[in-house]
Amino acid sequence: MSTPNSTSLPPVTVANRVAAAERLSTAAHTRTPCAPVRDLIGTDVAAAYAVQERIVADRTAAGATVVGRKIGLTSPAVQQQLGVDQPDFGVLLDDMRCQEADPIPLARLLQPKVEAEIAFVLAHDLVDGPLDDAQIRAAVDYAVAALEIVDSRIAGWDITFGDTVADNGSSGLFVLGADRRTLDSFDPVAAQMQMFIDDTEVSTGTGAACLGDPLRALAWLARTAREFGRPLRAGQVVLSGALGPMAVIDTAGTVRADITGLGSVTATFTQE
Repeated sequence: MSTPNSTSLPPVTVANRVAAAERLSTAAHTRTPCAPVRDLIGTDVAAAYAVQERIVADRTAAGATVVGRKIGLTSPAVQQQLGVDQPDFGVLLDDMRCQEADPIPLARLLQPKVEAEIAFVLAHDLVDGPLDDAQIRAAVDYAVAALEIVDSRIAGWDITFGDTVADNGSSGLFVLGADRRTLDSFDPVAAQMQMFIDDTEVSTGTGAACLGDPLRALAWLARTAREFGRPLRAGQVVLSGALGPMAVIDTAGTVRADITGLGSVTATFTQE
C-alpha cells in the first residue's frame, strides 16, 4: 500500500502504533482527553492511518458497522484553524449517526465543534476505472445537507496532522438532513451555507470552500481510499468537508445549517 504524504523517516514501531491507539481509545471510553500521540508516531502519516485503522477495527469488532467516510480539512478556513494544509479522511460508523429529532447529550462528547457540510450518498462502488469527474458524478445517488460534530480525544485540540488522522479524523457524530437532491438538480460548488446556534449566526461559507468543489473532495477520497485498499462502496455516506469555519458547542442549544438547494439540517444538544 502506498501512502500519500508518507515521510522518509524510519518507520514507527508496531508497539508505538498500538500504544497510540490505546491512548486514544482510552480517552474515548473514559471521556477524558489525552495527550497528543505525536510523541509515539511523529510525522509518519502511514503510521497515523495505521492507528486509525486499528481503532476502527476494534470498534467494528465490538459491533459497529462502517457506513461511510468523512473528509476533513478541506476548507481553507478550517485548515487555518488547525494549522494544516491538506485534507485527511476518517471512517463513519453506524453508531455515529444521529437523527434530527433526537437530542444529543453533550456527555457523549469531549470537546465538540460543529461544521456544515454537503454529504453524498453513493449509488455505485468506486473501485475500478479512472475515477475521473464523470465516474464520480455518476456514482452519486443524491446529495443532502449535513452537520458533522467533530470531536478530539486530544486535550485542548492540541493536534498536528498526524494526531487528527490517528484520531479517526477527529470524528464524533453526524446528522443528515431530510431533503435529497440528485446532481441533475443541485450544483454543490454553487451552494451557499449559513450556520446558526439558536438564533446567532456562527459560520458562513460556500461549496467552493471545500477544495474548490465538494465533488473534487469526493474524487480525492475515492482515489485515496482505493490506494489504502478500502474503496468506497454503494450505499455509503461521504461527508465531503466543511463549507465554512467550525463552531464550538459547549452548552445546550440547537444548531441549524441552511444550504441553498439542499434545505436545512438541525441538531439539538442537551446537558443531560
